[in-house]
Amino acid sequence: MLLRHTTEEIKERKALTVNPAKTCQPVGAMYAALGIHGCLPHSHGSQGCYAYHRSALTKHYKEPVMAATSAFTEGASVFGGQANLVQAIDNIFTVYNPEVIAVHTTCLSETIGDDIPQIVSKATASGKVPPGKYVIHANTPSYVGSHVTGFANMTKAMVTYFAEPAEKRSKTLNLIPGYVEPSDMEEIRRLTELLGIEAIMFPDTSRVLNGPLTGKFRMYPEGGVTTAALSKIGAGAGTVALGAIASGPAAKALDTKCKVPCEILDLPMGLLATDAFIDTLRRIAGVNVPEAINYERGQMVDIISDMHQYFYGKRVAVVGDPDQLLAWTKFLVSLDMYPVYLVTGTPAGKKFETALRDATRDVPQEVKIKVPGDLFLFHQWIKQAPVDLLIGNTYVKYIARDEDIPFIRHGFPILDRVGHSYFPTVGYRGGIRLLEMMLDKLLDRQDRDAPETAFELTM
Repeated sequence: MLLRHTTEEIKERKALTVNPAKTCQPVGAMYAALGIHGCLPHSHGSQGCYAYHRSALTKHYKEPVMAATSAFTEGASVFGGQANLVQAIDNIFTVYNPEVIAVHTTCLSETIGDDIPQIVSKATASGKVPPGKYVIHANTPSYVGSHVTGFANMTKAMVTYFAEPAEKRSKTLNLIPGYVEPSDMEEIRRLTELLGIEAIMFPDTSRVLNGPLTGKFRMYPEGGVTTAALSKIGAGAGTVALGAIASGPAAKALDTKCKVPCEILDLPMGLLATDAFIDTLRRIAGVNVPEAINYERGQMVDIISDMHQYFYGKRVAVVGDPDQLLAWTKFLVSLDMYPVYLVTGTPAGKKFETALRDATRDVPQEVKIKVPGDLFLFHQWIKQAPVDLLIGNTYVKYIARDEDIPFIRHGFPILDRVGHSYFPTVGYRGGIRLLEMMLDKLLDRQDRDAPETAFELTM
């Protein structure tokens, strides 16, 4: 295969990315928009871009993703897409009747310089937007950032368009779950409900991209945060944002606009991060942690103590989205594993890189970090000094095969497996699942490589 031609010799590359560890902004924006109930995402650009955005999500979630497009042609590319978008808004509300149209831009419309708020205002003034319906937008050029940036921008747009300052605070918390699976959003909500806390989570793709098969087509599944709920986030008692890169911008925007105080935490992956999440909710809401949550935590502590001997000192290479990469790193370090190669394709900045350095400060081996980086460099590092375990999206499978290294699929996209949108990896239950996945991979390798004299029944 082509990756077998990856060289061990590393040369500095400033203007070339090989095998990027990311995809484009509109994919993440479309995913966030699907977390609003009754929302139809709209790609303001060509049909080819729109088709890619939909197919990327459909292949990952194994669910049909509904969206619309401005269908740029040569004329729109030269003269701008205003006429296309105004006509699209009219057609969409007439034919598909969504609650919200969430417009995200593409390379083409951004390069032209289309003024989306002005176009939406024109459509509204001409009666194209029915009363009680909404058109929101986010600027998401594909040549900047990544799918995580697009998710953050669309989530921030929810604050911009729906949040309003309130004189009186409610007891409701705002929860911004980050760029995670629908199953993770479901688990975050479950833990919050166990604490007896009323919360508004946005976006919320649970029951949208992991709903049941009923035999009946629904253009807009029952899940997603409602526009009525979004209109109340400005009166919230506080905001808990999970993941600084994906959720931080929306939380800060809500604080600035409506003076809703925010706390930005790591994704609750692993014991310590979940402890921090539960404790923050407990403190802000002034509640006690119920025994049901303590029980789940105790189970995770027990299984960590049982598995620790197999994890100790194992070298791990992780590639993924920034918030997940940082959460994985801290989780692995807490298990006395050595995350030695860390790469994200998202340009997350020096502050994020410093956070990774701080998290791996006590790892007794050299730790290599690249922000942003690509899978070619990631592979080169592995060829120079192999690891015991790989963690990343489906594209990492080629490196795992070429270098014969156990591999765990996590992140976006996962194109060759089914189930990730139904099983959480956050919270204590999600942490137990990750522990089982890692141990299975490591012990399967031990079994496979063991000579007959060491092929043990009990390990």
